[in-house]
Amino acid sequence: MHDVTIRHNPARHRFEVMTSGTVIGKAVYTEYDGGASPERIFYHTVINEEYGGQGLAGKLAKVALTETVESGRAIVAVCPYIKKYVRKHPEFAEAAVAITPAHLEFLNDALAARA
Repeated sequence: MHDVTIRHNPARHRFEVMTSGTVIGKAVYTEYDGGASPERIFYHTVINEEYGGQGLAGKLAKVALTETVESGRAIVAVCPYIKKYVRKHPEFAEAAVAITPAHLEFLNDALAARA
């Protein structure tokens, strides 16, 4: 697949994988300012099934985490995929912070407010 792009869509609080103008995957987050510095809580990553097995989730995670770190935010990896990616890529370990009950409460409240 050669026409894949990854973009940040801050209005929708997500990073998107796109092909031919269609979103085929996303890494969704919420911003959290309750810590020592701004943090981005990643809670869901998905690639449409028909595009699986092409390494797109890894590319998406790399862009999302790189941009997060470059923006001065810490990474809070609630999403199992992002958590696994951070463990496998030590260049992001320093920017990752442990999940706390406050993170989970904030995330639950944010998700409830969107529903």
